[in-house]
Amino acid sequence: MRNFFTLLVFLCISTAFGQSIVLKGKITDKDNFPLESATVYITSSKDSSIVNYTITDRKGNWELKSRKLTKPFFLKVSYVGLADHKEQAESLEADRDFGTIKLADISTELNELVIENEIPPIRVKKDTLEFDAASFKVRPDANVKTLLEQLPGVTVDDDGKIKVNGKEVTQVLVNGKPFFDKDGKIALENLPAEIINKVQVTDKKTKEEEYTGKDATGNNASINLTIDEDKNKGMFSRFMGGYGSDKRYEANALVNYFKGNRKISFLASSNNINTTGFTMNEVFDSMSGGRSNSLWVSGDGGFGINGTYFGGGRGITRTNIFGLTYGDQWFKGFDPNINYFYTSADTDNDSKSRSERFLPDNTNTTPGTQANRSIISESSSKSESFREAHNFGSEFEIKVDSTTTVYLAPKFSKSTGKSSSRSLSSTRNQDDKLLNESNGTNYSESDANTFNSELTVTKILNKRGRSVSLEFSSETKKEDEDGYTNSSTFFYDDPNEGDTRSDIRNQLVKNRQSRDYYRGNINFSEPIHDSLRITTGATYSAETSVQNRKGYRFNDITDNFSDIYNELTSYTKGFTTRITPYAGFSVDKKRFSFGASLGTVLINNNNFGSYMGTDYTVNRNYMLPWANANASIKLGKAHNLYLNYSYDAEMPSPNEILPIQDLSNPLYTTIGNENLSPNKSHSIYGSLYKYDYATMSGYSIYGNFSYDENKVGSFTDIDASAKQTTQYGNFTGTHNLWAGANWNRQIKTEGAHKYKINTSINGTYSFDKGITNGQAYDAKSYSITPKVGLSYDYGELLNVSPIYSFEYNETRYNNFNTNMQSRFVHKVGLQTTSYWPKNIVFGNDFTYTYNSNLGAGYKKDFFLWNTSLGYNILGSKVMVKVKVYDILNQNLGTQRYISPSSVTDMQNTVLKRYVMFSLSLKLDKFGTKKNDKNGDSQNRFWQF
Repeated sequence: MRNFFTLLVFLCISTAFGQSIVLKGKITDKDNFPLESATVYITSSKDSSIVNYTITDRKGNWELKSRKLTKPFFLKVSYVGLADHKEQAESLEADRDFGTIKLADISTELNELVIENEIPPIRVKKDTLEFDAASFKVRPDANVKTLLEQLPGVTVDDDGKIKVNGKEVTQVLVNGKPFFDKDGKIALENLPAEIINKVQVTDKKTKEEEYTGKDATGNNASINLTIDEDKNKGMFSRFMGGYGSDKRYEANALVNYFKGNRKISFLASSNNINTTGFTMNEVFDSMSGGRSNSLWVSGDGGFGINGTYFGGGRGITRTNIFGLTYGDQWFKGFDPNINYFYTSADTDNDSKSRSERFLPDNTNTTPGTQANRSIISESSSKSESFREAHNFGSEFEIKVDSTTTVYLAPKFSKSTGKSSSRSLSSTRNQDDKLLNESNGTNYSESDANTFNSELTVTKILNKRGRSVSLEFSSETKKEDEDGYTNSSTFFYDDPNEGDTRSDIRNQLVKNRQSRDYYRGNINFSEPIHDSLRITTGATYSAETSVQNRKGYRFNDITDNFSDIYNELTSYTKGFTTRITPYAGFSVDKKRFSFGASLGTVLINNNNFGSYMGTDYTVNRNYMLPWANANASIKLGKAHNLYLNYSYDAEMPSPNEILPIQDLSNPLYTTIGNENLSPNKSHSIYGSLYKYDYATMSGYSIYGNFSYDENKVGSFTDIDASAKQTTQYGNFTGTHNLWAGANWNRQIKTEGAHKYKINTSINGTYSFDKGITNGQAYDAKSYSITPKVGLSYDYGELLNVSPIYSFEYNETRYNNFNTNMQSRFVHKVGLQTTSYWPKNIVFGNDFTYTYNSNLGAGYKKDFFLWNTSLGYNILGSKVMVKVKVYDILNQNLGTQRYISPSSVTDMQNTVLKRYVMFSLSLKLDKFGTKKNDKNGDSQNRFWQF
């Protein structure tokens, strides 16, 4: 494996230096004014295939590196608003300076060197970077994600995170509308690349910025996928079903109908192999192996959709999903988008864990007993859970007139859940003396309803740049949960003498929680100069949170839970209002932009609680500063620096500030603290990115530092039997930092060879404080994760993609009986896909993982090898496939977590080896431009 990596790196580097021919020149208009962001590209005279391309800098200069060309080629130049330029050369065997090329006005009479209607591979239109999808060759059955991976400056990492020139993409639209969800992950995995016409990249804007034409103040990007005109009238669908050993199954369906502005999409999935099913990957389907698909995936392999979490590394999950989305333009200026989503997840899991909680040196204990220097808890459990959710979402965009736009987005969700578990646990000290042990069963049922709304009204006033906007958002959530517990807990106060206390419970806790949140903002913007703008406004928010908990003991006589359990019965309510008047300014120049807003936050925080016959009231009023500032500097084409600073205050929750005990867990008790102060935090974010179109390479550097003046933390007392009682308190000076960098490059060589290199390094640092048994401690945590991924393509026949990552975590402790804890994880993978012979697709995904420092009884390493063999028939419309997950039957769900006060090893049930046979089908029906004898458009027949 190591030799293979070395060979591939050598080939990439030697190939890169082998591209020694350099073309350069300058692009201006007819008056010699330099043109920035003009597209310069080379195409073959024979078949018009693109050889290479670049974009001019601010002085109109360009440079393009290419291999030797022994056959005729065209040099082409394109710039929005001017006529295209084209000239032919017979060969390219030495460096060449094309001098200054002047682009004529479109109205100018064209000569043989100037053409029109030529579509360049990349084009810059004001603040939009546009890629022509047809210029980037992908396999006929490729999805949109594969297309994006071919675009210069675009990267898609193993977690599905998309970046364009270093900016993270947080919104993906199709024809300007969401496709099920705004993050676009479903569209990336399921829409075929062949229907895409343009990929348009812009800065992600708020609705107010979008409607008023202001520059984006954030640092994220948005992608809009436009569908080819011929494909925007018709239907395409994908179906897949499979069944295998150990009763494993998978079924997916996606049906899409497009007609102009109208879009109707249906999606369904059902499986028991720990996946959403939202992928039509022809090779591995939903077998992600050592790499995750583009849906959001957590660190333990779980994933989430619309608030529902699916198993991943914590058990075996049976998933059912159904979705329907509808978008249209009912009349001019009124564009609705409506969707419905149903999700359910049924998970079984067996788990075990070992956790060591560190104690400060010279910790206090009960007089006459031996000091515990650390406490070690071991537990095992068997659990079952079922969750389902109905999600209704809609967006309405109404263009009232040329100056007024209304955006309304109401959403509603209803979720229910059931869970049951059986568990055993014991806690011992460092000398293996038993401190406590427990066993029990738990069962719970929950029902939640949530309504969200978002409203934006923007009015452009009579002066250019003058505008007023009103924003309103709300969330109303109500959740009822019934929790049954039947447990026995035994405490051994003196490990030497064997003194025992017990806590035997057969209880029911009915917990009703509600949250009502409303926020409104009014903003007035006034232009002072072409580039200077001032803003004034005010924000008002109100939040009410209620928790009404009633506990009951089981009565043997009545045979039900009829006795009030006063210790578990409580009522808390918090009501907080925030009024923030503010004023700011922004300067928007061609090369840089800067904005800052300052304000005062008036906070009224009222908390009420009732417990054990006593009422508690904690009311506070604060007047605090608020600030936000951002700057963006354009250092060159695709070269940008972004900085942001923010200062804000966060109030403690009612459970943290009200002095009420929570005794629901026999081993852990929490108590609020009425003396808590709000946490005031500073946050600084910065990023620097650059992409060089001449060398097809780019890098980005990014990081964030936050400092907390009064972070809410824990004051914990641990008695001789390891029972923990925690009260909340404020800690000054805690802070954390995360930073990262990446570099990527694409290399094309003569013939069918293409290489990609993607390297990254990420790191974190945090400084935390706490108090245990009256003694203060602190912990400094570090992590670093370098990663390198390579990819080699031989035309459309073969792909080889090795990847390696290393993760190192370390925590250094002060005033604990241990000085340091660390762990590291090696992960190496190799994915290969062969499309030869014709109609046969053969893929392998191999990953080796080594997890250090796991405790006894936890295996440290494993191999995960997935393979797939498919055969296309009926013109690649049908694929018959056999796939094997975890061929070696070694998959593991072991992990180690290091916190500021403990280290935990955990093992969960994971998916093991299975064999599955599957069949996939593609059905397409698109309109054509061909007219019948009456001049009406005809539709093409169904394609199989």
